[in-house]
Amino acid sequence: MEYASIEREIHIEARPEVVYDVISMPEHLREWWPDEADLEPVPGGTGVITFGDSSSPEAKVVPLTVVEADPPRRFSFRWAHEQGEVATPATSLLVTFDLVPKGAGTLLRFTETGFREQGWEAAVLEEQYLDHVTGWDHFLPRLDAYVARLVSAP
Repeated sequence: MEYASIEREIHIEARPEVVYDVISMPEHLREWWPDEADLEPVPGGTGVITFGDSSSPEAKVVPLTVVEADPPRRFSFRWAHEQGEVATPATSLLVTFDLVPKGAGTLLRFTETGFREQGWEAAVLEEQYLDHVTGWDHFLPRLDAYVARLVSAP
């Protein structure tokens, strides 16, 4: 395997404006991805997402930096770098959500890149890549399900 990038496409039955808010706004992010999200969704904005109970030492707190915020077309961020470290191609992974209007809905094109640029040993590269594949395969369907609930709410 290459372990270079993760790519997924999902058709979501909602307008790109709605999907954009769900992939960029903290109050929506925590409904389908992390347990907590605190970020400024503007280019250069920084923040953290937390998996698990934030008051617990087992919580996984992950910093991120917004790279591009172009509503309702694209939202991207760098993440998985060490706390206090600047997010660069050599220190972080790049997640990009491209939103394409399709009929009455949105084609969401997801990519995560930068695994090879981290300089990890082969075993670590494979482990990290497969861990992220498993994670996104779990969370991206939750995004679709959350949007469906959101647009059907009165």
